[in-house]
Amino acid sequence: MIAVLTVRDVMTRPVRSVGVETPLKEVARLLVDTGISGVPVVDASGSVLGVVSEADFLAKEQGVQAIHHRRLARLFGETQEVRAQLAKLAARSAGEAMTTPAVTIGPARPIHEAAATMIERRINRLPVVEDGRLVGIVTRADLVRAYLRTDQELEQTIREDVLLHILWLDPATFDVSVRNGEATVTGSVERRSTAEMVEETIKLVPGVVNARVDVHWSFDDRDLQPPSRHPEFPFGMH
Repeated sequence: MIAVLTVRDVMTRPVRSVGVETPLKEVARLLVDTGISGVPVVDASGSVLGVVSEADFLAKEQGVQAIHHRRLARLFGETQEVRAQLAKLAARSAGEAMTTPAVTIGPARPIHEAAATMIERRINRLPVVEDGRLVGIVTRADLVRAYLRTDQELEQTIREDVLLHILWLDPATFDVSVRNGEATVTGSVERRSTAEMVEETIKLVPGVVNARVDVHWSFDDRDLQPPSRHPEFPFGMH
């Protein structure tokens, strides 16, 4: 178990995918039969070219009346966005209907990064790519499942992974308890910066919904400055 879960830990694999020539009706049947809301479009080598999602089908169903043309479009032409929307309306294959370029993520990335990307880009899934090839997919539902970890698992993660392996601290000097996903940690360290790292890292543990961290410190190292260097001796004087 690791303190910060990665995309690899929660992604779905093997992942369903389609090719650019896959008929759109076949894509729709795949989404309905498997209960998924989107599917990556890949080439023969497994590289992700785009994604076809339920939103692409909804745009097709809304028809041309849902497209907002800019003023004087007849004189200056349509915007790139409108041209893409019109192409989707006429799409008959996955390659024609897909949204491209696809937003992807690597399997070693932390899941909080995947969550931030989904929120920022307003998407529900991320194809997972390793060495240029599709290896899985991570959805919002996959990220939510990370919060189903038991209190015992979370307590073990905080002790063994956060305190011992990441921060190199002795877990025996801390009092750690987790109840309903809420972690309470008390203890003492030498430096203030270490106490702040304890709190920040525990809050990143997937499954921890709240953290009350009360770690005392004896030395405030926030204002420490590196020793000044003489201009003729940029690497210090000996």
